[in-house]
Amino acid sequence: MDSIDKKYYKISEVAEILNLPASTLRFWENKFTIIKPKRNAHGTRFYTPANIDTISMIHYLVKERGFKLDAAQEQIKSNPDGIAKKYLTVARLKRIREKLVDMLDGLNALR
Repeated sequence: MDSIDKKYYKISEVAEILNLPASTLRFWENKFTIIKPKRNAHGTRFYTPANIDTISMIHYLVKERGFKLDAAQEQIKSNPDGIAKKYLTVARLKRIREKLVDMLDGLNALR
């Protein structure tokens, strides 16, 4: 998610950034009232970085924590700041782990 630097993203770009199928994004858009991408006259969806962050939190709750869709929506409605903090902490720890694994691989390659 470090590559988020544009104002709007098409659904295919969001799907690639989050490693999710576009069909999942469309489905979640129907199930979660908090996902509201802008649309042009042709119906093309345009997601903001804030939309991408929200979808990332949903992904964290549904795919990583195992919440049902209704439970994930309730969690986001009742405690959005708490969920955001947990999600950001987990994401940061994953990036640190990736860096440590890369460094360990580099050290092992020197042997």
